[in-house]
Amino acid sequence: MRFIYVFAVALLFAPLAFAEVTTPTKRALFAGGCFWCMEAEFEGTVGVVSVTSGYTGGSVTNPSYKAVSAGDTGHAEAVEVVYDPQKVTYQQLLDIYWSNIDPTDAGGQFADRGSQYRTEIYYADQEQHALAQQSKRERQRRLGADVATAISPAGDFYPAETYHQDYARKNPVHYNAYKYGSGRVNRLKELQNN
Repeated sequence: MRFIYVFAVALLFAPLAFAEVTTPTKRALFAGGCFWCMEAEFEGTVGVVSVTSGYTGGSVTNPSYKAVSAGDTGHAEAVEVVYDPQKVTYQQLLDIYWSNIDPTDAGGQFADRGSQYRTEIYYADQEQHALAQQSKRERQRRLGADVATAISPAGDFYPAETYHQDYARKNPVHYNAYKYGSGRVNRLKELQNN
């Protein structure tokens, strides 16, 4: 009888013993010009669960790449970074962001011109808002120049078409030609030296 009781108790609590403990993830949204380049810089970061290229900050529901790139929707190309805050902090994500944009350029990024290629940080809560504001002030002090990057509340995010996702990994030759040809690499080196 005791065996049956022990077996029944073991069965009752077995799911708890094998249940995977998961940490709640958080989301960060960044616009930094070409989403291919921004996506590639966040991928592979310890604690980053996923990076998705897409569109945010506009007025049209489910915009297409064609409409966004033409500047017709008010959206910016952006990335959604889902992360584990126990492994990577929002501040660390901000550091990656700032080191991969030209925050002094109000007209786009590198060879990509227009508001659809603007730099903007979209915050999800007051903690992200405060950290983004603090990091912007620090970046401005460090550069000794005005920072054009806006900081706004996060809104709807629309994933881009499938062929844009993981573009650097799936199309490395074209991606690298674009990355270097756009002037991105050289301008970021100049900014790093400031």
